[in-house]
Amino acid sequence: MNKSIIRLENIKRNFQVGDETVHALRGVSFSINEGEFVSIMGSSGSGKSTMLNLLGCLDTPTEGEYYLDNVAVSSMNKDERSTVRNRKIGFVFQSYNLLAKTTAIENVELPLQYNPAYTGKQRRDKAMHALKDVGLADRMYHKSNQMSGGQMQRVAIARALVNDPVLILADEATGNLDTRTAYEIMVLFQELHAKGRTIIFVTHNPELAAFTSRNIVLRDGKVIKDTANENIQSAKKMLDSLPIQED
Repeated sequence: MNKSIIRLENIKRNFQVGDETVHALRGVSFSINEGEFVSIMGSSGSGKSTMLNLLGCLDTPTEGEYYLDNVAVSSMNKDERSTVRNRKIGFVFQSYNLLAKTTAIENVELPLQYNPAYTGKQRRDKAMHALKDVGLADRMYHKSNQMSGGQMQRVAIARALVNDPVLILADEATGNLDTRTAYEIMVLFQELHAKGRTIIFVTHNPELAAFTSRNIVLRDGKVIKDTANENIQSAKKMLDSLPIQED
């Protein structure tokens, strides 16, 4: 039995907007085990963004408890949560969040700068290895303005992998990409999942959920669906079925 990486117990998150209390999450409970590839879906206002912030230790719940790798996040202070974000969670964002004037390898090294366990050479070696893992061995010294959107997202994924996190948290990771490039990125995520990575893929696009092993749907701050995907689609097959683009 795989161990639980994430456990949410009756999570509630309220926000005060003027005189009104907004109930963004209304008693959410679920667990995610090591090695799962889970999509979290929901339309605008469903609580998806609030959930993402909680899972990424960027925010804490009003009520309930969030356990990450069997440690209660509420027991951590701000600095401890920051360390957890750096060491245990790999973030992949829709907008890539790369430093514009630095090379791919420098961007990937960035999370390791805050980890004193690594020497400069070890940082460089790990960054090179992560870039090779995402198919960018030939782009290590290219800057962001020298790469396509798909290549920049691969750099972002390599950066997410470099600290060997227990969890990859992807927020609309294909949102800025064309259809072909989006499938290429989903192929990469499926390959990472096949290697045992635990991935949470937050998306508003139900088509992408077909590539994940489990689908959680939020509506009005509650989980309305949590099902295993019995018919996982191959992103590689979908990619291969697309017509060849002419230059």
